[in-house]
Amino acid sequence: MRDETTYPDVMPILSPGKHRSPRRGACFMEFASYLAGERWSDHPACTHGTLAHLARMVNDRTSDAGRARLAPLIPTVIGLTSNDALLDVLLVVRAAHAAVPIAAEERQRSQAVALRVALTVLAEHGEVLVAESRELAEAALRAAPAADAWATRFIERVGPVRPGMTVQQCRDIVTGAVDGIARACVGDADDRLVALLTAAVSDTARFVGAAREAADVPAMAAVPVTADVPITG
Repeated sequence: MRDETTYPDVMPILSPGKHRSPRRGACFMEFASYLAGERWSDHPACTHGTLAHLARMVNDRTSDAGRARLAPLIPTVIGLTSNDALLDVLLVVRAAHAAVPIAAEERQRSQAVALRVALTVLAEHGEVLVAESRELAEAALRAAPAADAWATRFIERVGPVRPGMTVQQCRDIVTGAVDGIARACVGDADDRLVALLTAAVSDTARFVGAAREAADVPAMAAVPVTADVPITG
């Protein structure tokens, strides 16, 4: 007899929260674990942890109608994995960029602080996707000048920030961003949440793809060096 928590024999329906079995429904990432052939879980190994966290948050904070629109994205997150901490920061910027212009003032301030810290991290990198992320962060801060000014004063008051952002900090910021969008006084919160997750999946796919291409370059470019080939430093 098959274990239904390992091998679902019913097609689950997207719904909020965590589910013990597909018969009770599925969140975004549980459905991804099902499609990936992994054991039933909302924390499958097939997807980058912070992207998966964002997907779970968006799944839970959208309406039933909005959640149904997430279904086509589920297969696209399978295989998007990376151990590079830079990706967590890029996802923070993507989430905060969506939240800052519309979130309540308290949320705006915390998200603006996160963007300012993220910009210090991104300043050390020159990749195209990183440059685009810097532009997103700066655009979001321009859209909320009062929150940006508050964030700048806050950072000056607490002193130099510790370099980098921990994974937990990144996920806490993502949580605040999604919650800020869901609670914002706008009539299109579902649209914004779906757009956020769509953009985050695209960002992650590009980042993972670029990393894999870079990893292939040394092997392809390996050429024996002889005495007839000058080596310059």
